[in-house]
Amino acid sequence: MFYEPDKKNHGLPHNPFKSICVPRPIAWISSLSKDGVLNVAPFSQFTNLSYDPPCIVFSAGGFRGGLKDTVRNIWETNEFVVNMATWELREKVELTSQPVEPDVDEAKVAGLEMIPSRLVKPPRIAASPVQMECRYHSCLQIPGNHEPHYLMVGRVHGVHIKDDMIGPDGKLDILKIRPLARLGYLDYTSVESFITMVPTGPNVEAQIRGLSGTPQPSTPVTAK
Repeated sequence: MFYEPDKKNHGLPHNPFKSICVPRPIAWISSLSKDGVLNVAPFSQFTNLSYDPPCIVFSAGGFRGGLKDTVRNIWETNEFVVNMATWELREKVELTSQPVEPDVDEAKVAGLEMIPSRLVKPPRIAASPVQMECRYHSCLQIPGNHEPHYLMVGRVHGVHIKDDMIGPDGKLDILKIRPLARLGYLDYTSVESFITMVPTGPNVEAQIRGLSGTPQPSTPVTAK
């Protein structure tokens, strides 16, 4: 089949676009309003942008003719925390996705214990195995047919990982964590298996450094 998104001529009962770019990790974001009201919300249009330094981006659409609480909070305070969503926490993730008034604390609605962060004011979700403390970097606004979309970029300044989620090899035990991911429609999945593929060809060592997240060694600058 072929369809043009602007014409909505796919002939299907549901738009398939959100099920094409999958699976998508979920940024479970905790933030505070300028008055100190806690907000917790999941965003599945999310990924990392860079690792040296580490930066992340998530997309939030407009809401009720205005901004979503998370976007407003970040603009007002410049701080937020990305908590990793997992299979075990899936029901609480769903509870925090419900549209509620700005003065409602989603953490209380979902029965989430919150714990202090070290570098930013928004607290972390205690049950989440990995949390990233972030500060606002920039925003790109994309026009929408109904509401604009805001691409929020954050710089990661602190990372918390539960010790028991690190395996004997010093890597994150992804199969134990079971990160939750979106598939589109009302469907989700979680990581239950993986394969390791070692690169081949020229400059293998450099490829391995890049793929494994090890920064390239800096080249000394010689004064002339």
